[in-house]
Amino acid sequence: MKEKVSSILMVCLGNICRSPLAEGLMASKVDTSKIKVDSAGTADYHVGALPDKRSIKVAKENGIDLTKLRGRQFQVADFDRFDKIYVMDASNYQNVIRLARREEDKNKVEFILNEITPNENAEVPDPYYGGESGFQHVYELLDEATSIIANKIK
Repeated sequence: MKEKVSSILMVCLGNICRSPLAEGLMASKVDTSKIKVDSAGTADYHVGALPDKRSIKVAKENGIDLTKLRGRQFQVADFDRFDKIYVMDASNYQNVIRLARREEDKNKVEFILNEITPNENAEVPDPYYGGESGFQHVYELLDEATSIIANKIK
């Protein structure tokens, strides 16, 4: 079943590790002239910053350039700008849902790994405090999830 989606937002805490990777992966799998892809963080720690150098590295090793991305904070207006909002973990989910104005806003928000394991609300681990292997693992999870999403909306 093909979904009618023309805009997707990826959300994590700081918008420098997981969500930029998800954005880069998603953008590499869809026609970005038809489907808008962006990312944001629920916190304002890294507004205007480049993605984490380890995210940039793992993406580059897989042919994806994240160096044009800059961190930004999730805003209530994002509910109006995006058809789907994918969060990386339960904390991100709660932070986004807390800003929802109505049920329609809440219905746009999903755990990204529910694409792999439906209704489990599995979390993409935050690799920030770990080593490079954590970034590779996150990349692999997000690569699988974004492939499923891309196939559903193409």
